[in-house]
Amino acid sequence: MKTKILMIFAGLALITAGCVGTVNGRKTAAVPFTSKDKVQGYYERSVDMVFDASKAVIKYNGTLVNESIMHDATNSVRTIEGRVNQRKVWVRVEGMDPKTTAVVVQARTSGGGSDIELAHELEKQIALKLVK
Repeated sequence: MKTKILMIFAGLALITAGCVGTVNGRKTAAVPFTSKDKVQGYYERSVDMVFDASKAVIKYNGTLVNESIMHDATNSVRTIEGRVNQRKVWVRVEGMDPKTTAVVVQARTSGGGSDIELAHELEKQIALKLVK
């Protein structure tokens, strides 16, 4: 009996420990103690320009799943959710001041591990899209 109760508590501990926060304010099932999964960049462009470039990059590389404006923050915070190479990707575009916009790209594998290489590649493509 004690073994069964211990196994139930161990299972619950594994389930609750298997969530990480995403850049759009939600949670997803993942391995929380894996390496870094976010890349951040700052650009001297408007929020609309960076958001449009981010959407174009996600659409070019994969599938755009969701785009939204975070209402718990100001209207200058927008998020994108997509799938690229069977990876879940989240992009957060936030206006820092009238001239500067921050972009955070987060990527996770289907098994919940981090994919920093994909996040970095997408952030670099966003930067290149803004130059054109």
